[in-house]
Amino acid sequence: MNGLNRLRIPLAPAEGWLSVFLVGVMTVTAAWSIDDAGWVLGRTDWTDFLTWAAVLGVAAGFIGAKVGWNRWLAHVIGAVFAALVVPILVGEVLKPGAGLGAQYAATAGALVQAWNDLVVNSLMATRATGHHLLVLGLLVWATGQFAASAVFRHRRPLSAVVVIGAILIGNMAATLHDQLGFLILFSLAAMFLLIRLHSLDEQATWLRRRIGDPAAVGSLYLRGGTVFIMIAVVGSLALTAAAHSSPLAGAWTDLKPWLLDVGAAIQKYLPNGLDSRSIGGIAFGPNAPISNLWATSNDPALTIQRTPGDDTKYYWRAVVYDQFDYVGWKWTESETTPLAANDDILAGTLDAVDPERRRTVSFTVQPEPDFRTPYVVSPLSPVSVDRASRLVGLGKDGSFEALQIDGREPYTITASVPKPGNDGLYGNLLSAAGTDYPAEIAARYGQPTAAGTVGPEAKKVLDDVLAIAQGSDPYNIASAMELYLRSPRFTYNADVRGINCEGRSAAECFAWSKQGYCQHYATLMAVLLRELHIPARFVQGFLPGSLDIRTGIEKISNQSAHAWVEVYFPGYGWYPFDPTGGGVAQSEALPSGPPVVGGSPTIKPSLPARSSDDQEGPLRRSPGSGLAGTTSTGGPGIGGFVIISVLLLLTVAILAFLAWRRGPRGPSTPEGVYAGVGRLAGRFGFGPRPTQTAYEYAAALGEILPRVRPELHTVATAKVEVAYGRRALGEDRLQALREAHRRLRVGLLRLAFRRRGRRKLG
Repeated sequence: MNGLNRLRIPLAPAEGWLSVFLVGVMTVTAAWSIDDAGWVLGRTDWTDFLTWAAVLGVAAGFIGAKVGWNRWLAHVIGAVFAALVVPILVGEVLKPGAGLGAQYAATAGALVQAWNDLVVNSLMATRATGHHLLVLGLLVWATGQFAASAVFRHRRPLSAVVVIGAILIGNMAATLHDQLGFLILFSLAAMFLLIRLHSLDEQATWLRRRIGDPAAVGSLYLRGGTVFIMIAVVGSLALTAAAHSSPLAGAWTDLKPWLLDVGAAIQKYLPNGLDSRSIGGIAFGPNAPISNLWATSNDPALTIQRTPGDDTKYYWRAVVYDQFDYVGWKWTESETTPLAANDDILAGTLDAVDPERRRTVSFTVQPEPDFRTPYVVSPLSPVSVDRASRLVGLGKDGSFEALQIDGREPYTITASVPKPGNDGLYGNLLSAAGTDYPAEIAARYGQPTAAGTVGPEAKKVLDDVLAIAQGSDPYNIASAMELYLRSPRFTYNADVRGINCEGRSAAECFAWSKQGYCQHYATLMAVLLRELHIPARFVQGFLPGSLDIRTGIEKISNQSAHAWVEVYFPGYGWYPFDPTGGGVAQSEALPSGPPVVGGSPTIKPSLPARSSDDQEGPLRRSPGSGLAGTTSTGGPGIGGFVIISVLLLLTVAILAFLAWRRGPRGPSTPEGVYAGVGRLAGRFGFGPRPTQTAYEYAAALGEILPRVRPELHTVATAKVEVAYGRRALGEDRLQALREAHRRLRVGLLRLAFRRRGRRKLG
């Protein structure tokens, strides 16, 4: 019975049930904010369970604080319950109505699939979604548990307000949804909680000192605080509606390149919301994962000054990729070579071409303020740029991948493009170009992709293309494939999250579903050409923009971000093909031109034999959620990911800092505090000497750290009075001792930088 009495929770906590309610409101508001953003593929119905996670997290923190368990035991028990309950909540999303065991297994399967895709197979994306739901659920539970523990165990409501507020503000910054209502609700709950607990503290002080009526004091604080809160909220709303200021705009702009780099590195681990906020327009990079959502904006990206009167529709290439890994494209074995201004960019590379039948054109490119991609854009073959640059290529003297520059200034690029007319490039020339490819081109771009990439549906597409091609040479096959994919057989759709492609590569999924956007079209074409040993590569850049022929000014927006294919022809180099349907493609077919003596080479359309056991190849699919969609974005749209990741890191830092500053737990005694100060200082070489008194040691430390001299004196005095004077300290003195200890836990860390003062204590 004694044990049960020790675990008995009071009918009403000392802080009052109103405080419990207010903590719950703050945490649930943050959960509602995350739910409203729809971070997992825009499906807000999938994250409705976050409300329950918030409530249960608050309950775990409150119970752990009130049953008498120590801090670590309470947190461990809360974490165990979170590990048991949250996967079941997620399992209800993955397998609605199933048994608890099946739901738990569904969540575990999603985690295994994500681990295999992202870690074991090193893919750029995963189609699993359960792991994102689990992380969000655990984050909300942990926030509620921490907030309740901070308020009801340590009586530090400000810690709870700061942590929950950071998560709420971070989520609001990363989504385009209007969440002002959530901020107002959180602010009201937070301010009422602070006033409520401050009122309780004042009542306790007046009761202890026997001055006045404590109930009247508490009522006065609550009435005055309520008036202040209402004035603050109304004033804030008025300022929000009328004021406009961007004091940190410059700093934010400077941070964008760094944030884009961080986002590109971690984007595959983060969920994708439909309405995530962009932080810098298009973000090309070494990887191009193919997501189930292609989201861009109409924000300006580039302004290009061309030769007035030139109406050629140029595709502005930025980045080229060589390897397909089931769900996206990437660079392999890339090397960076510094180039001086006006150096020949392609000299010595496999992209260098004979200038015959080509002409050079020059363009001046002005990146817009929000365009943060460091890659030069150029039509087809860049020759030189008037700035120092860095050539990214596939090994020494390999193929072109990208050209990087620094800074935001305009640059002038000179490019080599085909001449128009019969004295330039025309279809019959490419048709007769032959198949005598350079060995490195054939090995890098002309080999079939990994087993499992091309399935039965993609093979049907290839059979259909070969049946309608007007010739068996690479040019006619590529042209036929371009027209076939542009036909009404396929539907352009930038949002294919509702399509379940479990167990299929991005190429096979598109061939099966017949729905997708530019990355899907270009991927299928490049993969199928490689099946025929025709060198092809995946390209990202921009479609032709809005051109004023009279002035030669071309405006390009982020909406023009695009992907297409380049095919290699011996003697002529790479030539672009755009298979994207839905009226998106703007490329024009080459004129046939006069016949070329020598005829056309023949490609034997034989596919590599594969057994049925190899349909999934080395990338066998693990048991997962079975949900449609992939959670990583390719090309543009990583801004929301970056903001979330940075703000979550900040939240973790705040949690760690607050955990340290909360100071000692449990009852504080003068002897224990003095011993703790000595141990902490001793770790930095400033421990007390056996012959030193408490006052002498405090004075010596105070000489080194004058800022904490009063706190050291408080600790030393309490130690002497209790140890030698046999006095019992009152609650006021003990509270002052605890506050001094809390400040010393931080202040003594400065000793790490003051080791030269060690002799003063020796």
